[in-house]
Amino acid sequence: MKKEERDKRENYLNGIVSNLPDLPGCYQYLDENGVIIYVGKAKNLKRRVSSYFNKEQQTLKTRLLVAKIADIRYIVVNSEADALLLENNLIKQHQPRYNVLLKDDKTYPSICITNEHFPKLFKTRKIEKGKGRYFGPYTNAGALHALLELIKKLYPIRSCNLKLTPENIAQGKFRPCLEYQIKNCPAPCVGKISYDEYQKMIAEVTSILKGDIKILQEKLLAEMAEKASLLNFEAAQEIKQRYQLIENFRTRSEVVSASMTDLDVFSIESDEKNAFINFLHINNGCITQAFTIEYKKKLDESDEELISMGIVEMRERFGSSAREIILPFHIEMPIEGITITVPQKGEKARLLALSRLNVKQYKADRLKQDDKLNPEQKTTRLMKEVQEALKLEKMPLVIECFDNSNIQGNDAVAACVVFRKLKPSKKEYRKYNIKSVIGPDDYASMHEIVERRYRRLIEEGGELPSVILADGGKGQMEAIRSITQDILGLEIPILGLVKNSKHRTSEVITANGDVIGLKQGTLLFRLLSQIQDEVHRFAITFHRDKRSKRQTASELDSIKGIGEKSKEALLQHFKSVKRIKQASEEEIAAVIGKPKAGIIAKALTKEPE
Repeated sequence: MKKEERDKRENYLNGIVSNLPDLPGCYQYLDENGVIIYVGKAKNLKRRVSSYFNKEQQTLKTRLLVAKIADIRYIVVNSEADALLLENNLIKQHQPRYNVLLKDDKTYPSICITNEHFPKLFKTRKIEKGKGRYFGPYTNAGALHALLELIKKLYPIRSCNLKLTPENIAQGKFRPCLEYQIKNCPAPCVGKISYDEYQKMIAEVTSILKGDIKILQEKLLAEMAEKASLLNFEAAQEIKQRYQLIENFRTRSEVVSASMTDLDVFSIESDEKNAFINFLHINNGCITQAFTIEYKKKLDESDEELISMGIVEMRERFGSSAREIILPFHIEMPIEGITITVPQKGEKARLLALSRLNVKQYKADRLKQDDKLNPEQKTTRLMKEVQEALKLEKMPLVIECFDNSNIQGNDAVAACVVFRKLKPSKKEYRKYNIKSVIGPDDYASMHEIVERRYRRLIEEGGELPSVILADGGKGQMEAIRSITQDILGLEIPILGLVKNSKHRTSEVITANGDVIGLKQGTLLFRLLSQIQDEVHRFAITFHRDKRSKRQTASELDSIKGIGEKSKEALLQHFKSVKRIKQASEEEIAAVIGKPKAGIIAKALTKEPE
């Protein structure tokens, strides 16, 4: 976009913003093609929309959104509550590019009671307005089928598709079917049950579906007592059986105090890209609804904004009219008559903890699922976690760690291990003989090998690490820094690994002296422990190999044409170099062959010059 066009657009938008009313409402941002790209709500339209164009407050994501805005529309409403509801509907209708995306690819089943003279009851995944009253959706198929089974045992509700109008019944258009014969249906089609009796059954079924089980139980107990007082023990026994079935179901469902009636519980777990919101509806001490939704973030939405959207979405979806909502933190809830509770202890706090447990588990399950489908995404996510934990500016794509090994300065060696994308890259490991340092000086040794390592990488145009780890404290870190920064001019973050009294990685020291504690079992702890163990193993193995070779060195090592296998065969046979010297050429030839025996005999008997 040219400067002229950009200035024209800004003047046009500023004109709209300056004329916005100081009233509640919803605003819509449109792109140059007239497509709605963002919908928002506001208690004060002018103040809220103006904030988007304040460059000092803009985040990167907000700047990207503002750059796409070509026009602004708005709708004034009576209250903030109306704005909240309108925003939810507009987002679902237009699905704007920059609004959070509700990821809900499943259609969960519900239970429908039809709007007929003699209603039916059935499971469905399709919601049709005006067809009946819907209960659900149910995320747990087992719970749904258990509920339907209970209702079937308690109430013989018809399952046929006959049009049972009073006129058709009066004209005798129908005949009882097999369902009536096996007592699964009371045959309303032929007047075997009155309209009032059937509606009484439907009312009790509705109570069960709404979770009002306690009220229904009290009603059944009263009826049972009445039948027993009239000596109608058969009918009383029938009612008792129904009561016991409901009691068994209630016992299995109850998780909180029965004193808790009609309240909603919400909790949220979010990260940089996604937010997960769990919803529980409690009625008469039972969880009657449980559901978790996922939002995909587009801008820098706060948890408060997201949970407000989730509350509106869930209550609308499940038809909740609860007047109390339990949340993990306070929010401004504009819906009149709603009480927000943030419990610290007691039964409500335990309910909130249960909701949090569910949302954490859902998040973990989704991440596992995504990781299986996209392993590269998992790696990126883990590197991001390490980056945040270590307070790095860039993701740790390549991590290098150095360690020295010697015994009182003898056989001094060093090692460098490379971890690429948090996994060991063994082909890039390097080992070094210390050349310029005499005696046990770890700092000077570190100074030498770091310079050799990175000077060569620079000369060859190799890839430099994202972060350097020193297996030690500040002294080791300073030795690395003096080379990488002062001499080579490299700006690579340097971290020191510190072990505790049990020789386990316990802390990380940053370049500015900050100490990052490591909690056992965390990703960062496991990674750094693995790196530290690996560099120690690699360094000490090299040191032992070098020491072993020195200890087994002999005159045979300097003889040209005699390899390791021949030397090993001779030492195994004769046990020492002295005995090899005393042996005849024929005895040596019997072990390694005549040509090599001649070389050895000549070399060992040669007088020094």
